[in-house]
Amino acid sequence: MPTMTVTEPPLVVPDLNREEGRWTHQWKELYEEVITSGLCTGCSACVIACPHDVIGYEHKEGGYRPFHLEEDDLGPSDCGHGIKGCTSCTRACPRFRDWEPTADEHLFGRVREIEELHGIAEQTLLVRASDDHVHEMGQDGGLVSAILIWLLDEGYIDGALVSDLEGDGSTWRAKPTVATTKEEVLAAAGSRYTYSANWLAYDEAVERGLQSLALVGMGCQSSAAPVMWSRKIGKVGKPIKFNIGLLCSKTFDDRIFEELFEAKYGIVRSTIKKMNIKGVFQIWTHDGEYHEVNLKECHAWTREGCTQCPDFAAEHADISTGGIGKFNDWTLTVVRTELGREVMTRMAKAGVIEVKPAEEDPAALALMDRLSRISRNRWPEEAIAFPKRMPPPPPKKKKAAPAPAAE
Repeated sequence: MPTMTVTEPPLVVPDLNREEGRWTHQWKELYEEVITSGLCTGCSACVIACPHDVIGYEHKEGGYRPFHLEEDDLGPSDCGHGIKGCTSCTRACPRFRDWEPTADEHLFGRVREIEELHGIAEQTLLVRASDDHVHEMGQDGGLVSAILIWLLDEGYIDGALVSDLEGDGSTWRAKPTVATTKEEVLAAAGSRYTYSANWLAYDEAVERGLQSLALVGMGCQSSAAPVMWSRKIGKVGKPIKFNIGLLCSKTFDDRIFEELFEAKYGIVRSTIKKMNIKGVFQIWTHDGEYHEVNLKECHAWTREGCTQCPDFAAEHADISTGGIGKFNDWTLTVVRTELGREVMTRMAKAGVIEVKPAEEDPAALALMDRLSRISRNRWPEEAIAFPKRMPPPPPKKKKAAPAPAAE
């Protein structure tokens, strides 16, 4: 495995507009500033953090956002418990107020610089699972499955919050679930590109007595854990011992299956075997057929919670991963924390993973930077000053015209 080195970070003096004093923000502020403003990603952290169980969640088409359950005179926009001093929902939210510098400082001791397009990182690698079965069952390099299986075997965790499919999988409806064995990890492997609020599996994990968990989720979900810790929400975030972030530019509403794939291309969701995105939406069916759908056609089904999300690269995970670039069987992997480095180093020494420098695929690195810039610039200018929007990329240098031939 390539040697990992940590350079001294440059001095950063950010213009922090930070929360000070006693934290008094409750559901009313969350509802106004996040849920109804378009900033809510539907990660469900507020749902599992609520000690009074008064926040619901609609995990289906057109939903994916929290709502207040209690029917009282306050209506959906306020909370009687909040008026009495409960602040758990806003403390848990990875899009409320100064969430980004809060997570940065908790994990890295500093805030990211504007030039760090895909977040603070120790090293970026190309990684794949060494076990052929794990590699085959997983997406791209099978790295996420390999990590979870190794963490379980080594006693780092006793369960993982992941995404699976309902029933026999033929509906392709994502379901937050808990995996505690290699078999359960592999059964949940693969990508769906519709949304799964994996935090919703937290209560099941607690009921089963699990105390050390890994979380697998997009950036909106992986930011919740450090935000919870930093804002001192209590015991909710503490079982998360390892945080795996998935590179994600957007997810799609479930209606895309019937309204696009079936209506235009005749691809019934029950016939789909596997999906991937590599410049186009790739679909394999059980009869051995392969189909491609232009991504521009899919934009109309972009999930509402993704339209203003600024975090393509899952910047607050221990390890961020994604299958972008020219190598279909390797996973682009961003090692962010000391714990992430420890896990990757030990797995490589044990022969569980194969590793090579990400520089072998410069197109993947360039794509990650480009998609990170695009996502970050979704953050509305009228919202709080974090995350910082990105300046435009430097103009490409024009090739000099050849000198005229001497007569």
